[in-house]
Amino acid sequence: MPRAGLSRAVIAADAAELVDEIGWDQLTLAAVAARFGVRQPSLYKHIAGLAELRRDISVLAGRELHDDLTAAAVGRSGPDAMQSMAAAYRTFAKKHPGRYAASVIAPPAGDTEYEQVAAAAVRTVSAVLAGYGLSGDDTIHAIRGLRALMHGFVSLEGAGGFALPQDLDESYRRLVDGFSESLRG
Repeated sequence: MPRAGLSRAVIAADAAELVDEIGWDQLTLAAVAARFGVRQPSLYKHIAGLAELRRDISVLAGRELHDDLTAAAVGRSGPDAMQSMAAAYRTFAKKHPGRYAASVIAPPAGDTEYEQVAAAAVRTVSAVLAGYGLSGDDTIHAIRGLRALMHGFVSLEGAGGFALPQDLDESYRRLVDGFSESLRG
């Protein structure tokens, strides 16, 4: 009989907290089972295995990141919306490093729920970029560029890659401003 209170959603939510503590690459079913105080085989009553758990965490993290980006962009436009959204992205990555790592994985083809989460994030960023007069392929290229810019910065920052004393907030703001300016041209 499954342990009372455990479900696929509960396991994913708690495992998301765990990956923020130990890192995405360190996630194991043994660690999750220990966190719940159950034996590892007990988890199989709720999840098919580690791959399914990783997928569930990625979907959860993608939703959370999308919610943060949307909240940051609402009521803003142009460079202000982009700066606010970029700040929310960076805050999410710093606050939830394991979930952030899970959120950058592209959904596998055919996983409708996962694809919907990713598509929602693309729609939000597209709406912000619409203020720059972008459409079609230009929007997709700009989304990729902005994502690479933000991901590169937060990844370097998370790894301790910025040792110089200048303010990182100012560097990030200037980077996003520069990208924003390139889109206005």
